[in-house]
Amino acid sequence: MKTLKKSKTCYIRFKFYVILHTTRNINFMHPVYTKYSEDQISKIGNSIIYLLEKIDDLPKTKLLKLLYILDEVSIKKSGIPFLNLHYDVWKFGPVDKDIFIEFSSKPNLLKKYIKRTATADGKTKISKASEFCDDEFSDNEIDLLDFVISKFGKSSSKELVTYTHKKGSPWYNVAKKNSLLELLVKEEINSTDLEIDLSVLVQHDKRKKQLFKEFILFS
Repeated sequence: MKTLKKSKTCYIRFKFYVILHTTRNINFMHPVYTKYSEDQISKIGNSIIYLLEKIDDLPKTKLLKLLYILDEVSIKKSGIPFLNLHYDVWKFGPVDKDIFIEFSSKPNLLKKYIKRTATADGKTKISKASEFCDDEFSDNEIDLLDFVISKFGKSSSKELVTYTHKKGSPWYNVAKKNSLLELLVKEEINSTDLEIDLSVLVQHDKRKKQLFKEFILFS
């Protein structure tokens, strides 16, 4: 786990993260492609392992929702994303396409961290492939994981979808702005390529908005 005396090391690692983490086009909204650093893959993988260890019966849709909620809660609290994933407007979104693919086929990016199997009723079961490692996490980040588990861990997949789709949410606003809300609600379409701008979560907080902007600019 990170400690204050490791701050210099974290800074050096962050510089590496800036170079390798992602490549986006100039408006920071639609990634041309996403290249993950080893540190980010480790953080994503170990966050999933932590959730799997703490929550019984964690289906794919619920796990996808919790990953989004981690980023949402983190941005609201500090202006800084927890995982910094890219979430699109899907029927059961917000969904990061790369993570959805990892959960829907043989894992590649996360093969050291998760296993995917099919249950007898044809559903997908995600299980851990290794033990949780806290090297990429500060005490505050562990606290945030525990907060999300405490508040949302007992909710069903359907309840979490309802939460992330509520009126005024980032998902709702993007869908409505692009005249897709009714199509998604009626399940006439399953997915879109529209990425959610999470800066709206801190649009009324100048300090957090600036922190978010700087984080995205250098990541």
